[in-house]
Amino acid sequence: MNILWDFDGTILDTYPVYTKLFKQVLNSDVDEQAIFVQLKISFQTAYAYFRMTPDQIRTFHQLIREYPSRGFKPFPSVEKVLVSADKNVIMTHNNRVDLVRILRQYGLENYFAEMVTSDNGFPKKPDPAAYIYLDEYQGFDLAIGDRTLDIIPAKKLGKKTCLFQNDAPGADFYINSYDEFFDRVCL
Repeated sequence: MNILWDFDGTILDTYPVYTKLFKQVLNSDVDEQAIFVQLKISFQTAYAYFRMTPDQIRTFHQLIREYPSRGFKPFPSVEKVLVSADKNVIMTHNNRVDLVRILRQYGLENYFAEMVTSDNGFPKKPDPAAYIYLDEYQGFDLAIGDRTLDIIPAKKLGKKTCLFQNDAPGADFYINSYDEFFDRVCL
């Protein structure tokens, strides 16, 4: 089985750090849960919702880049799923430098045959262009993500999908932890 992965919120639990840094940039008493909810939709949605200035957005991204890699934690048992796949690829809106830096921290970089990031210039999800590219050059049977946005392009290609820690309608499979993967995901 070949798996296409989202990164943030799927392989690594990055959103708690993003939420903390976002709040730091806002420098206000905004509830962290409200920030988390908006970030999980998309960074662009959060920027608009909280009316962030271009300088605040730049500061936020700089804080992410400076944050220690060890502060971002892989989800428990995700490596078991990575090891079991014939091939893994990533499609993320994150940039390559931060992606590789964090994956390397946990020895996960070499599990991926290809990584498509914001640096590749593909349109953002749910546009299927990056998924089409990855399917053409690497092939994938299953897409795993934490947001509906991550599975829409795979569905357009007729691929199986799995939502992680999200019960929104539309996925073929649902898991809340990677320990459930082998019992719930069948291809």
